Amino acid sequence: MTINIVLAGPRGKMGTEAVKMISNEQTFNLVACIDRKNNGKYLSDIHPSFHLNIPIYEDAEVCFNEVRPDVFVDLTVPNIGYLHTKIALEQHIFSVVGTSGFNEAQIDDLSLLAEQNNTGCIIAPNFALGAVLMMIFSKIAAKYFPDVEIIEKHHDKKLDAPSGTALKTTEMIKHSRKAKQQGNPDEYEIIEGSRGGNVDGIRIHSMRLPGLVAHQEVVFGSKSQLLSIKHDSFHRESFMDGLKIAINEVIHLKKLVYGLENIMDLY
Repeated sequence: MTINIVLAGPRGKMGTEAVKMISNEQTFNLVACIDRKNNGKYLSDIHPSFHLNIPIYEDAEVCFNEVRPDVFVDLTVPNIGYLHTKIALEQHIFSVVGTSGFNEAQIDDLSLLAEQNNTGCIIAPNFALGAVLMMIFSKIAAKYFPDVEIIEKHHDKKLDAPSGTALKTTEMIKHSRKAKQQGNPDEYEIIEGSRGGNVDGIRIHSMRLPGLVAHQEVVFGSKSQLLSIKHDSFHRESFMDGLKIAINEVIHLKKLVYGLENIMDLY
């Protein structure tokens, strides 16, 4: 079975890797792209090395009406990605979203829409399989090590902080750990924000520097010991195996799934 795909965000580094992956996968067929700057052009115009005469649309609704894909993949930014995905689900188009930074209200809205339309949607804060395992291991560890801090590091072009991966990790840890205050109860910050963000006592620290791609370390502390669970993505190619899994699985869903771990055969 061939899966016809529309990709939003083909100019970005993640989008470029996605074009390569989709083009090299025998059962995937890239039929159109959505990009805010290149309406009416072809993919070969912005990526000459691909030699692909794939049409580019600016308007998602026009694109979906004219092309009618099986799966829509969004790799843009939160607000635009939310609007794109909402339009796709309204048109009963399966959706895979790799855009991080959605708020709870947006996820709830898309979840309701997916169920109402019996149309699968996967939102994955991170497509790297190692990152997914890092989050699962952290959830397990938090049951025994309730004192924990998260350090996430990303490239300096990233808009949201903390990352979607850090937020998802925090959410998973909360299922294994009761909220608690960490550190000295009388501690204070000489510089505001020095201790990072605070979710149920879990401190989250975000770094943004050129040279980084996507990195996260979850550090657990206990009496006389530390446990560190770390994952590093050095190239966006690391996300493609997870994206491939999501595209193949979303067509079998009738609801929204948040997190790649929910569709992986882990146990």
